[in-house]
Amino acid sequence: MNETILTPIVFILAFSGMVIIHEFGHYIVARWCKIEVEEFGLGLPTPGAITLFTWKGTRFTLNWLPLGGFVRPKGENDPTVPGGLAAATPWKRFAVLVAGPLMNLITAVLIYSFIFYRVGAPDTTRVLVSSVVDGSPAQTAGFQAGDIFISGDGQPIRSYDELRVIVDAGQDQPVTFLVSRNGEEVELFAQPQFDEEQNRVMIWVGLGVPFVRSDSPLETLSLGARYTYFNIRNLISLPAQMIRGTLTPEQSRVIGLKGIYDIIGQTVSHDMEATANTNVGNAATADPADQPVRTLELIAGLSISLGIFNLFPFPALDGGRIIFLLPELIFRRRVSPNVENLVHGLGMTVLLLFMIYVNVLDFVYPIGIVVP
Repeated sequence: MNETILTPIVFILAFSGMVIIHEFGHYIVARWCKIEVEEFGLGLPTPGAITLFTWKGTRFTLNWLPLGGFVRPKGENDPTVPGGLAAATPWKRFAVLVAGPLMNLITAVLIYSFIFYRVGAPDTTRVLVSSVVDGSPAQTAGFQAGDIFISGDGQPIRSYDELRVIVDAGQDQPVTFLVSRNGEEVELFAQPQFDEEQNRVMIWVGLGVPFVRSDSPLETLSLGARYTYFNIRNLISLPAQMIRGTLTPEQSRVIGLKGIYDIIGQTVSHDMEATANTNVGNAATADPADQPVRTLELIAGLSISLGIFNLFPFPALDGGRIIFLLPELIFRRRVSPNVENLVHGLGMTVLLLFMIYVNVLDFVYPIGIVVP
């Protein structure tokens, strides 16, 4: 399929899918808590929505703007409506609010698990040559990208540190390296040299870890959960990195729909090219960066961002609504619904203005991020 046609399709499916999964989390937990849901809408709310079907009192509708979705619980903001969300116990409301972001995080775990299943799991007990610098001792010795270190001067190499010790000890004298190349053992002789700019002894190779296909769903699921946690931690640390100045303005910039569309265009282009050059069904891959999974990685990252953003304690967001639950959960005293609704209404206005600003900024100053 042509990239020009595929990019908008992937964008709509990815963005809508993340939002619908989020809303489905709210819906399924609301139903589990015996809270009535009046409507589950596909797309943004628009007049003249088509009712697809009705199930257990919930209308499932198709709206004319095919981006995202929404859930309309009964009595969402009115505690006087029996069987509604606002009339439920605080713990039930808490469960419903948390369920949406949690579904996004679970989705990210499943996507990352699928990626690890397809391209393999990282083998951290081996060291991979990911690149070789032109004119370097490593190139002269015959190193190739994809080689896996076995030993150096008879000493096993199972980590970066073990390789570093061998290279440091071999300055200006030949070191015998044994590497695995396409399943065969190859002996190479390289002479490490001191680099004044880097202030260390080097043979000038890029390093990584090999990826090995795993048939264990539990292993890939565990890796998916760990990688999701790693990305959540990085996302939460962004404000601190911005304060320290360790991020460039472009890296710390909030992007809107156009920015997301542009990045998806890059990942789709990468994956189409990778699909033409590789086959992810092979047993193993030395470089997962060459596999057509970049769009899936982006979708998982966006799903994490959506989940964490909604947990931010700002009015109108799930996290902001949870903040209003805390006095009731801790002190058994409920904040006035009128006050809460007013604050959330103001918060929604601020969010809409912020979203408009961010999306306009995407057109005025297009993103300069290049997906590697």
